[in-house]
Amino acid sequence: MVLGIVMLAIAVLTGCGSQTNSSSSASSSAASAKSAQTAQAGKDVTIKMLNVGQGDSILIQTPEQTVLIDTSDVDERDKFKRELDKAGVKKIDKVILTHPHADHIGGMDVLLKDYQVGAVYDNGQPSTSKVYLGYMKQLKAKGIKRQALKAGDVLDFGGGVSFKVFYPTQELIDKGNQKGYKHDPNNESVVGKLIYGDFSMLFTGDAEQPVEEQLLKTNAADLKSTILKSPHHGSSTGSSVPYLKAVWPDAVLISCGVNNDYGHPHTDVLARYLGQSTYTDRRDGSQKKTKLVKNDKGQVYKGKVYETDKNGTITVTTNGKDYSIKAEEGDAQ
Repeated sequence: MVLGIVMLAIAVLTGCGSQTNSSSSASSSAASAKSAQTAQAGKDVTIKMLNVGQGDSILIQTPEQTVLIDTSDVDERDKFKRELDKAGVKKIDKVILTHPHADHIGGMDVLLKDYQVGAVYDNGQPSTSKVYLGYMKQLKAKGIKRQALKAGDVLDFGGGVSFKVFYPTQELIDKGNQKGYKHDPNNESVVGKLIYGDFSMLFTGDAEQPVEEQLLKTNAADLKSTILKSPHHGSSTGSSVPYLKAVWPDAVLISCGVNNDYGHPHTDVLARYLGQSTYTDRRDGSQKKTKLVKNDKGQVYKGKVYETDKNGTITVTTNGKDYSIKAEEGDAQ
């Protein structure tokens, strides 16, 4: 009897060991990732939505790595560098570029010139823009690894923090690399979820409703997140009712410039985030009914909203269980 129990214990321990050794850097099983998060959660991780005007740049600092998701706009490079220096950044282990629009990749020149960069990840789509071609040339010259992200990949951010990629699909990447393909960069954005213990944050790039509809078909059960990075700077092209119902975040963070030319965040989307029944149409000033988000019990969604144009840099701090959000200026809406 005792011998049988001992042999069973050895078999179980041996099995666990083989699972741990099979983990890979770019993708791993959900079970292994969850185990690592639970085991290491406890040390603080900070996520800063940097105040870089009408662009995106989010700095993630774990106990082991510094990660940057997007690099602001070309004309905000000085502001971008000030924000990185203010956060004490010297080296960036991983840079994730959600898509090759200038307001997301515009700071790569500064990054590659003034900081040590470990690896760059993007959506695997080619571009003819000068900014894109310029940084690709620099990556090659410096020997910096570049990898395309696809649905199913999992990046290790260190300290028990992982990033699970939901989009783009391998099929889309393959199509996008065919000659003559008509690109829609916003809807080719990298979409992924940072996971640390019980905490999670969904990163969306500029993905719009067609991507949201796709994700509701393929990843609906995984979309629920503690915090949502507002898609496309709070544009009405994203944050659809079904999508927001699936995510149901405690808070939404919006990156946008003061008095920007696009009217971001759009009033209908902001009202939806805040659970307000009406909003003022930005085009004609009329009052309109909000398409509200309700759960299966009929409860109306109402989250806390932070905007970089009103709050400056927004800092999320979490130990994998609890979290706090601190703005440079003002409070949440």
